[in-house]
Amino acid sequence: MSDKPVFMEKQYLGREWIPITIRLVLAIFCFIIYFFTGDRERNSDLLLVVGFGILSISVIMGFLLHFRTSVKNKSIILDGLWTTRLVKIDLNSIVKVEKGTYSRYLFNNPVYNLHKKGTIRFFTSGNDAVHLTDRDGLVYIIGSQHVNELERAIKEEMNR
Repeated sequence: MSDKPVFMEKQYLGREWIPITIRLVLAIFCFIIYFFTGDRERNSDLLLVVGFGILSISVIMGFLLHFRTSVKNKSIILDGLWTTRLVKIDLNSIVKVEKGTYSRYLFNNPVYNLHKKGTIRFFTSGNDAVHLTDRDGLVYIIGSQHVNELERAIKEEMNR
């Protein structure tokens, strides 16, 4: 068995465009209010600090790894942040692999190993996901930025 993964993807928390836009609008709002309050209030400097704080947190979150997906040795390995457990999905128990959308909603929160209504979800950003169904009827929904490559790698690894 090879130790080299067939597919590897890292998903970061702060790289989704909707949350980035929300944080930037909040920071701009703080800077505009700071500009218009000026010398009239003593506490207006707090708005400047909050605006720069929001911008610095946005930059830090851009480098914060949410989870790593790799396909190797007839399994999918999902490794999350510091306190999350490693999830290993055995491809021998998977009966159906299909590409689809993650959710019908525009705004989706990042999740890792979320058990809900017979599904287990892994998602950071984007709209696309791979839906895996195992023998027991449990559905794994794995969000990906490169859904075509992930689907191809899973099918390739299942056929070995």
